[in-house]
Amino acid sequence: MNFPEDLKYSNDHEWIRVNGKEAYVGISDFAQSELGEIVFVDVTTEGEKVEKGAVFGSIEAVKTVSDLLMPVTGEVLEVNPKLDDQPELVNKDPYGEGWIVKVTIEDEADLDDLLSSEAYKAFIGQ
Repeated sequence: MNFPEDLKYSNDHEWIRVNGKEAYVGISDFAQSELGEIVFVDVTTEGEKVEKGAVFGSIEAVKTVSDLLMPVTGEVLEVNPKLDDQPELVNKDPYGEGWIVKVTIEDEADLDDLLSSEAYKAFIGQ
């Protein structure tokens, strides 16, 4: 499994790639492998402020639906448009083309509560 070191991870298996005051958010390689074949990504919070730990959407696999939880407080700027027609990108490239939302970061201190790659691997027992 792949856990890029330039990302931060939440206990809820989301990752965040920070670029200044904006960031991309998706689910980890571990999470997508646990969910199985992803068939639908539903995010209805575009343009809204979402609090850290709150649900910003859901992800549906063949046998289950899981909430997506925001790793930092911020506004959802964009939902990955490719996921409308190709939700399987989350399985194929979870840290690249399979990103889910682009957000602004309201408080950079939120990042301090997230896990490093090494800490996340320990958290999931890898």
